[in-house]
Amino acid sequence: MEESEVYITRKLNKKISSIIRQSEVAKKYLPPKASLTFAEFLSNKMLVIILIREGVPYSLFNVLQDYTPYSEKDWAEFLNLSTKSLQRYKQSSKNFKPLQSEKIIEMSEVTNIGLDVFGDTDKFKLWLNTSNFALGKLTPMELLRDSYGKEMVIGELTKINHGILV
Repeated sequence: MEESEVYITRKLNKKISSIIRQSEVAKKYLPPKASLTFAEFLSNKMLVIILIREGVPYSLFNVLQDYTPYSEKDWAEFLNLSTKSLQRYKQSSKNFKPLQSEKIIEMSEVTNIGLDVFGDTDKFKLWLNTSNFALGKLTPMELLRDSYGKEMVIGELTKINHGILV
């Protein structure tokens, strides 16, 4: 992992830990240790559900944009928003709605798995944008627009991680 990726991961871990610790509801589901990593957050489905229902704050989304290989245009499409609307979220610092929050977490989860499989953002991004025979000759990026496609992409990443290449 490159130094910039390590920095972004630390920043993400710090931000998710801070947000979850501020949530009164989430405190019941926190592990006893002092900090929470992003990977631990993703594996704790109750914390994920709570954050989705409370709404992802723009401050977390901002860090996630640096963590993920998706452009602002990609994010706007994922969230079914215009780039101008995304800018309004930034200016108002308000939380995203639950449906948008769920998509943000889903795309972050795909990134977390992809980085685990490929080891760095550039290799993962290349894979996302390359036509894939196992995915109907579509690029994984094309499939991330909906939840069924996201599941197919995660399935393919899991196969690659286990050495099953089609």
